[in-house]
Amino acid sequence: MSRISIEEVKHVAHLARLAITEEEAVNFQKQLDAIISFSEQLNELDTDNVEPTSHVLDIKNVLREDVSKEGLPQELVLKNAPDQQDGQIKVPPIIE
Repeated sequence: MSRISIEEVKHVAHLARLAITEEEAVNFQKQLDAIISFSEQLNELDTDNVEPTSHVLDIKNVLREDVSKEGLPQELVLKNAPDQQDGQIKVPPIIE
């Protein structure tokens, strides 16, 4: 007996917006059944003494400290702006 029915295969195909023929549904049923059978082998493993991990390697974040620092001076930023007004960069309107 298959672990997934033809109707379930068609339902999943419908959810994925896939148009499949009856022949394709039978083919996918066999393939999905093989995948489910293979993945069920994982239930046979003894994982009682296995620590949960988020990554197989013991890696820590290598990000720098989040320290605030002084930004660029306003005059330097506005020097390269194509248009400015009242100490701010002026851009064309998006909505008129």
